Amino acid sequence: MFNLESIFSCDGLLSNQIAGFRMRPQQLAMAQAIADAIAKRQILVAEAGTGTGKTLAYLVPALLEGGKVIISTGTKTLQDQLFRRDLPSVRAALKVPVTIALLKGRANYICHYHLEKSLQDTHLSFINREEIQYLPLIERYARNSKEGDKSGLSEVPENAAIWQHVTSTRDNCLGSECPSYKKCFVIEARKQAMMADIVVVNHHLFFADVMLRDEGLSELLPACNTVIFDEAHQLPETASLFFGESLSTNQLLDLARDTKVEAIQVAKDFTDLPNAIAIMEKAARDLRLTIIEDNTRIALSAVKHNAGFHKALKVLLEKLSDLNKLLENQAERSEGLENCRQRAAQHLRQLQQWHAETEMHDHVRWIEVYHQALQLNATPLSIAEIFQKQIMASSRAWIFTSATLSIKKDFTHYNAEMGLADVQTACWDSPYNYPEQALLYVPTGLPEPHHKRYTDYVVQAALPVLRASRGRAFFLCTSLKAMHRVYELLLAADAFDFPLLLQGQGSRTYMLERFRQMDNGVLIASQSFWEGVDVRGEALSLVIIDKLPFAPPDDPVLSARIEKINSEGRNAFMEYQLPRTVINLKQGAGRLIRDETDRGVLMICDPRLTTKAYGKQIWQSLPPMRRTRELTEVERFF
Repeated sequence: MFNLESIFSCDGLLSNQIAGFRMRPQQLAMAQAIADAIAKRQILVAEAGTGTGKTLAYLVPALLEGGKVIISTGTKTLQDQLFRRDLPSVRAALKVPVTIALLKGRANYICHYHLEKSLQDTHLSFINREEIQYLPLIERYARNSKEGDKSGLSEVPENAAIWQHVTSTRDNCLGSECPSYKKCFVIEARKQAMMADIVVVNHHLFFADVMLRDEGLSELLPACNTVIFDEAHQLPETASLFFGESLSTNQLLDLARDTKVEAIQVAKDFTDLPNAIAIMEKAARDLRLTIIEDNTRIALSAVKHNAGFHKALKVLLEKLSDLNKLLENQAERSEGLENCRQRAAQHLRQLQQWHAETEMHDHVRWIEVYHQALQLNATPLSIAEIFQKQIMASSRAWIFTSATLSIKKDFTHYNAEMGLADVQTACWDSPYNYPEQALLYVPTGLPEPHHKRYTDYVVQAALPVLRASRGRAFFLCTSLKAMHRVYELLLAADAFDFPLLLQGQGSRTYMLERFRQMDNGVLIASQSFWEGVDVRGEALSLVIIDKLPFAPPDDPVLSARIEKINSEGRNAFMEYQLPRTVINLKQGAGRLIRDETDRGVLMICDPRLTTKAYGKQIWQSLPPMRRTRELTEVERFF
């Protein structure tokens, strides 16, 4: 049996290998609890405050306990960091001969078949000239790369439209029928994962696989002894996404595009097909045009009286059905056309199901509207039962860890949402000295958040604090509308000459890099910067949160869940809305103190923190900072 105490001690194996390693009692206690859960194949839900060093706390027992381990993270960035930096360092420190592999979703790997098709397609549909210039770079990279992971080709932007033409989706992958199957990067990544002791995935991939049996994990899971979820607070949201069904107009346009390319290459003589493709494509675009709103979520009941929407949906069903019949006729001409036939049939089934008159009692049907697309969703009202079945399917250890899972050290909400019964829970406070390092400031005199000029008042209250901190701030907003208004007001403010950055002016990585270099910048952002962002030192000394991050009550999934809980005679606000808000707020607040030497102020502008009975429950869940309502005390702190 290995001795964790000596491994984590000041002069242990980790301190010799890992720069800046410090002995932390919380980290050791967490590692021991995880080792115990792995050995006994138990479920452990573990919250560890910022600075505990939870990555090492789970990696050490994962590498030493033996057996196959799947580690699932919240983001691809964290996935890459674990695979390229943390795992190799810990493996070297412990001198254990474990093999590691990285597995991402198929959209991250170049597809030889689709790359070949794109190189032959002289009039690449929907792509501008500038994008087409990336093709030779991608071709050269695919020839020389062992992994084919698009993140290895930094010359082509990650969000470039050309990637859609040279990667595969679950819909258009030809599987073992593919002429390039033997050299497929996705298959190779899966092979490596099958052979490895430790496999690093992300939550999207994990749930896509569990539900769709699609990404190669379904073969991995049976063999694995332990699953570790890092950033586990994101799981309820991700699981809801995959435990439901969705179909977007983009998927139908992709189907039209791929069918068009196949038809030109193998069915030129069948003149009915191009016509049917064009008609179905038009019907998909017309459906999007029936909803005027942009970037919003709408419940099915809200479009009850939108005759144009229902008519366009019926037309789309009809035209997709026509295309499907023609494809049934022609599918044997090529693997590609057969794949298009299968997709058309599946999309038709999904569309019919969503359109059905019958009530779906355990699901909520809703529409997500994007700038140029529209997505029809059916989301389960609860994921607890579905996830519980996955967990009960076999005996293995399940570890859920994050800095934000509990409400005042109580895990009832999280465990109920995830369907976790009879589980071990544990909580370790951050090793940072919050009473000395940080100040929580709630200004006086602000109106209630529903006031129509609320954001203007927030900026007025924030200006003197921003001047006292000499910029060096994150201004985190709960909506995009508020974010743009804050930016507008700060740009126009008198005697305010700190550089401003607005979320969306570049990628998140680029924005953070600029912010760190500025030394006195103010970054105004919404949801993207509430979590997974690490700025140490003086560059970030102030975090301002405009209001408590309650999810908008008109969100169709949220309102359906609230209705269900209340109809069962329970209190949805206390059981569901408030806990989710606390977890969100803890994430935002967690941006401030990232290091033993960091100092800073957390300014929460929402008066409900002090005027509502539930306010106390919220601030008691935050780290133990000194609290004040006096601006002079904030100025003294700085």
